[in-house]
Amino acid sequence: MKTILVTGGAGFIGSAVIRHLINDTDFSVVNLDKLTYAGNLESLADCSSSPKYVFEQVDICDEVEVRRVFKQYSPDMVMHLAAESHVDRSIDGPREFIQTNIVGTYNMLEQARSYWVGLDPKKKTGFRFHHISTDEVYGDLEGTEDLFTETTPYAPSSPYSASKASSDHLVRAWQRTFKFPAVITNCSNNYGPYHFPEKLIPLMILNALEGKPLPVYGQGHQIRDWLYVEDHARALVLVATQGSLNETYNIGGHNEMQNIQVVQTICELLEELVPQKPEGVSAYQDLITFVEDRAGHDVRYAIDASKIKRELGWVPQETFASGIRKTVEWYLNNQQWCLNVQDGSYQRERLGCIEAE
Repeated sequence: MKTILVTGGAGFIGSAVIRHLINDTDFSVVNLDKLTYAGNLESLADCSSSPKYVFEQVDICDEVEVRRVFKQYSPDMVMHLAAESHVDRSIDGPREFIQTNIVGTYNMLEQARSYWVGLDPKKKTGFRFHHISTDEVYGDLEGTEDLFTETTPYAPSSPYSASKASSDHLVRAWQRTFKFPAVITNCSNNYGPYHFPEKLIPLMILNALEGKPLPVYGQGHQIRDWLYVEDHARALVLVATQGSLNETYNIGGHNEMQNIQVVQTICELLEELVPQKPEGVSAYQDLITFVEDRAGHDVRYAIDASKIKRELGWVPQETFASGIRKTVEWYLNNQQWCLNVQDGSYQRERLGCIEAE
């Protein structure tokens, strides 16, 4: 049984990847996660008892601990998802983004390279490092028909996207200078179950259920390509196991929507699924509130995902209509998970791990 080391596996996308690996493949998984505010082990409750799953609470910036994990578990590949990822937080405090996304990626590359150099020839040939990134490194698109391709020049707009662009460049430098076996993916906006409530879609769902304002930046005309997280997880494992080394693959959902359209769609679904509204609310859409736009806000992202379809046969299974319905229904059916995040009790497992050390 081969082993995949997944960094950031308690996060939104990372937990979806691990659930897919444990439930649908023969791989064993080592989940390496620092458990910051965005790491939630409750998202992996169904995997925690699997003999194929191990959790290690480790900071990717910690050289000694990362080296120990490589030595102890001898992974066959790495899927590197650990990152600070919220644009607003990066504007308020860029330092953590520089530390985690740049310094952390550097440390992962160096520890992985040192491990890889010492492998026996057969395992060394099969080893690969999969770096998971974002389409935000490309900046934004001006034309309504333009798409981000794997060769689009980088033009990051926020501290977050600049730090991710930097980490992409580090991976490519290690590929070229050290002949390190790596592959990169850049994805569009993810959504789906277990998404942290500070993000647009879960924030709108949960605020609406409580009768709170639904804050929309500017007039909500920013366009994003929405990718259902379970579709993304399938794509990531496919690239990690079958993608060509030293290549980049863009992963998109083929679902371009204005932010205001996303919020309106959520309101329409809630009208259908939860017609009994909070006191004083006559229609969920009445809660939409336009707020001052984010600094440096990109206008449009859109992914050309033809390469991954052509080379690996991947296409998303969910349309936005089907995916957003599944997402809203999941939040409605998992109120306890949401409450544990909102009141901070989900972090008790994190604190328990710290106290046990």
